[in-house]
Parts: sequence; C-alpha cells; structure tokens
Amino acid sequence: MSFNEINAVENFVIHTMTGVNLNETSMAHEAQAPYGAQWEYLPATELPREVTEVMVETEVKKALVRLNPEIAAQPERADEVIFKLRSILLSVHSTGLVRANEEFAEWLKGNKTMPFGKNYAHVPVRLIDFEHIANNKFQLVNQFSIRNRETKRPDIVLFVNGFPLVVGEAKTPVRPSVSWLDAASDIHDGYENSVPELFVPNVFSFATEGRELFYGAVRTPLEFWSAWRLNEGQEDSEMPGLENVSAEMRQLLSPRTLLDILYNFTTYTTNKSRQRIKVVCRYQQYEGANKIVERVLENKIKRGLIWHFQGSGKSLLMLFAAQKMRRMPELKSPQADHHRQQLLDRLQRGHLRRRHHRRGLRHRRRQRCDTRHSGKFLCRRQPVPRDQANRQRMISDKTKGRDDKLLAACVILPFLENRYVAAAT
Repeated sequence: MSFNEINAVENFVIHTMTGVNLNETSMAHEAQAPYGAQWEYLPATELPREVTEVMVETEVKKALVRLNPEIAAQPERADEVIFKLRSILLSVHSTGLVRANEEFAEWLKGNKTMPFGKNYAHVPVRLIDFEHIANNKFQLVNQFSIRNRETKRPDIVLFVNGFPLVVGEAKTPVRPSVSWLDAASDIHDGYENSVPELFVPNVFSFATEGRELFYGAVRTPLEFWSAWRLNEGQEDSEMPGLENVSAEMRQLLSPRTLLDILYNFTTYTTNKSRQRIKVVCRYQQYEGANKIVERVLENKIKRGLIWHFQGSGKSLLMLFAAQKMRRMPELKSPQADHHRQQLLDRLQRGHLRRRHHRRGLRHRRRQRCDTRHSGKFLCRRQPVPRDQANRQRMISDKTKGRDDKLLAACVILPFLENRYVAAAT
C-alpha cells in the first residue's frame, strides 16, 4: 500500500481521536484512554445535511432542547434560535469573518438571551454545556464537503452539538518539500476565502504533515500559527513524528481543552490598522493560567512564580487567567492587580467587565499585603534583577515577615528560558 496524506496522516488523526482505524477493511474500533468524552467518528456522507449547510441542524435542535428547559417545553422555539444563527452565518460577507466569528462565539458561550421565560422574560440560551462535558455530542468527520462559491473538502472537521468548531488539514509525510505550512495555507488562503461560513463557528484550525502540529485562529497569518507542546512534567516522545504529534493532538483536541479554550482562552481585539483580530492562547498561556487558577482554588497563600521570556504573551496570560477566574462562581469577586498599560487598555475595552485595579506604586501593593486585605488577587510584578544574587535578595525582601493574602502572584522574568515553569518561592 502506498502512503499518502489520507491513509498516513488523515486516518492517523481519526484513529488517534476516535479509535477507529480506517486503514483496516473492517473499520475496527479500538479502545482508547478516555479524556473526559470521546469523539465519535462519522463519515461525511452520513451527516443529515445539504452540501451548502454549515451546521448539522438536527443535532443543534437536539442540543437546544436538551440544554434549555424553556425550549424543551416548546420545541418549536429551537427554530427561532437556529434562524438567528443562520443570519450570523450569512452576515459573514458583509461584516467580515472575524466579526461574524465573534458574534457567533457569544452564542456558543451562552451569552445571548431570548424571550422564552415567563411573561416573555429574556433567558440565556445554551448551545453547549461547559460544566458537564458529557452532555454534549462530539463528532469527528472526514472529507467534509461544503459549497459556497465553490466546493471545498477539508480533511477533518470536529463538530460539537452540530457546530463545526475545528477544521484540520493533513499533508503527506513522505515528501520533504511538503510541510504543515502547506496544510495551513490551504485553510488560511483557500477555505477561509472560498467557504467563510464554515469558519464562523470556528474556535481554531490545525495543520499537520505528521511531523509537526500547528494551530491558529481565523484570519491569523501563518507566521503566527503556534505549536502545541505537552504539559509540564510530560516528556516528549522519544520517537519523532507521528508519535509525538499524537500526544500533542490528544491534549489540544480533547473535548475538555477545546471547550476550555472556547470559553476562557479566546479574546478579540483591534490591531494598529484598526482591524478586528481574534486571539487564541498559546500552550504556555493555557498552562500558566490554569496553574494560577489551581493555586487560587487550592487556597495556596504562598506566592508562585511563572518564568517568561520576552514576547511570550504576559499580558494575555493575565487576561486569560482573570477571565477564567471571574467566570468561576466559587471565587465570587476576583480582582486583577497590575501595572501594565497594555493589559489595562484591554480591560477597559471590555474584555473583562469586572473590577480591576491598577497599582503603579510599590507602597500601595505593599499596603494591601500588610493590611491583610481580603479577596482574591492576581498580580503582575515588576521584572527582577538579572543576576542571581540580587534576584534572590529582591524575592526574599518581598516575602520576609509577611502573611499576605495574595493567593496567586506572578513575578515576570522576561530574560529567562523560553518555557513557563511554575515554582514556589
């Protein structure tokens, strides 16, 4: 059997995520380690949809009835929601892909309401259950045909409750001249322009040729696509290529990680050209922010360190951590304490619509520690000296003799190694 991108990489992705081996004539299903929920493989020809339809509306309607008691009482209300979702898909040609994607994301995250309550009161509409992952339906489809100006056929599409949240493209691993960039170019330059409706619900897309795995948001230039690395403490596979990509894929494309990125690790902003852009987290921001949240939930009072290198996205790390914490009801009213103007600008533009504090003076920060001010705080400290002796002296001076209530703090060291390392002071 000759190797090509279908039987070598595309089928490998399907096998990794679903356990279905399409290279076997019997299409055997092998057991795989669970990671919160399983992806179900479904050939594109078995989807109940027309070639021009982006959503699998039968699955969308089932999810609306399943997750919304007001719609379950009157199932015809699901058609009203689907009508609004269709209008967002059609608006992509007038408003642009990023703005349409931003509006659709608000629906996916449950931030939109409809007058389905008592006396026509507005109630939130849930399309996805973020608290109980098993309440959602996860489907992986290959060779998914979609037609707009022309017919395109992405290799892999991941559906959650009938919404295409991830698009993947695979290339052959046997030609040295072909890399993940060719697959990413097919998505960025081809599919996003020819069938933009497919990317309105999109969280991110991924590209691989079996040697590397990269991902990016809609309209993200190829030079800003990112690799996904394994969590701290997990060693990279000794076998390069498919084995390593498999481990990265299981983590990035796991249902829990995907929904976490959609709900907590995605933001929208405006660049210097006043163009709307979408930003998804890098692996180190995802790992660092979740470690901060874990420390807060565990009520660890002693400070923690996150080591950075310059340009690693420190402001976005703080934004994602604050964004996730303020959506957790058990934390009540967390506060972000910072001195970075870039982060303050993002907060004021509406990325975080809760209380935030700017602390530009050292004595004001010190006062919050010394007076035992209550609450949850997230701090970004000033960079510390480069040499080891002065660095240790500064950290020691800041922690000596204090019983503060800062449950999670970051000391930014932009000159150190190129990976986040969480450590206790």
